[in-house]
Amino acid sequence: MSKIKILIVEDEVVIADHISMILEHLGYEPLRPVIDYDKAIESIEKNEPDIAILDIQLKGYKDGIDLAWKIREDYDFPFIFLTSNADGMTVERAKKVNPPAFLVKPFKKEDLFTSIELALHNYVKARGKTAEDKENLIIKDAIFIKHQDLYHKVPFDNILYMKSDRVYIDVFTADGKKYLIRGSLTEICDRLPAHFYRTHRSYIINAQKMEAINSAYVVISTEKIPIGKNYRQDLLNRLQVE
Repeated sequence: MSKIKILIVEDEVVIADHISMILEHLGYEPLRPVIDYDKAIESIEKNEPDIAILDIQLKGYKDGIDLAWKIREDYDFPFIFLTSNADGMTVERAKKVNPPAFLVKPFKKEDLFTSIELALHNYVKARGKTAEDKENLIIKDAIFIKHQDLYHKVPFDNILYMKSDRVYIDVFTADGKKYLIRGSLTEICDRLPAHFYRTHRSYIINAQKMEAINSAYVVISTEKIPIGKNYRQDLLNRLQVE
């Protein structure tokens, strides 16, 4: 699993470095901190972070709230507001962007960890997606799987297929790994991109990884994934196979 990439936008270098150290210790991947709006946009374009920690009171012509609106409108990923002694007007501006989480200075390691979890869950809920299962979340182009109290990122383009095992699902990836998540195929299928197809009551495939197909099975990375009779015609129609 990939580590969650976190962008830190903080113009006080000591605080930014402290946050980076904590994030690294927690098992996340902190990106190089940036100090203002423009540098943050550059980093977002280059590094595609999964979540950002934004100091509200940045120096410059645009502050953390302006950056939050830009992220929401153009990049669509969760963020956390970092604040200390903001005035009432600034706090009201911050509320209007509906941040998934707040982090108040000074903070402890546990506060930072909790804020990240809250931001991920609140981001999913705010977009009308289910966040009831706390062990995995689907955000944009990946599944975030909880393992040993920490979320890890499994990009969709690395997934070959999924296999149901009662209340669990085995996720098989292109790099030869297998991950275990809680849930049903029916529930997760509705939340996956359009190129993921149900082929069987126990299988979902990533059609982009398909190497061959006949009426009985699909071949993905030498594995023969069965096609159930209740799914065959719909699958062949969607793949435009006769």
